[in-house]
Amino acid sequence: EVHLVESGGGLVQPGASLRLSCAGSGFTFGVYDMAWVRQAPGEGPEWVSSINSDGGSPNYADSVKGRFTISRDSAKNTVYLQMNSLKPEDTAVYYCAAPGYWGQGTQVTVSS
Repeated sequence: EVHLVESGGGLVQPGASLRLSCAGSGFTFGVYDMAWVRQAPGEGPEWVSSINSDGGSPNYADSVKGRFTISRDSAKNTVYLQMNSLKPEDTAVYYCAAPGYWGQGTQVTVSS
């Protein structure tokens, strides 16, 4: 059974940083592209970033480009999202995604 478990969310002030982690199990993590998707209250899901199975070709939504960095450690079956210079509009539930699967999400709240 596939499991994706996110962690690292929290309540921070504008300008702060957070590092999200997503641990995968139940599938061959190293052969899949991975992504982060977020959903703000009252809005639909928004793709944030993705990374190839080999750790290359990171891509970012324009709204986070230059502030967020995606990475992965396939030896640990984990994908990360380093989020810097956080803004209130980054407030959302952040989900880790593999093809056909999402995790349960972790809440990120940016507020003064």
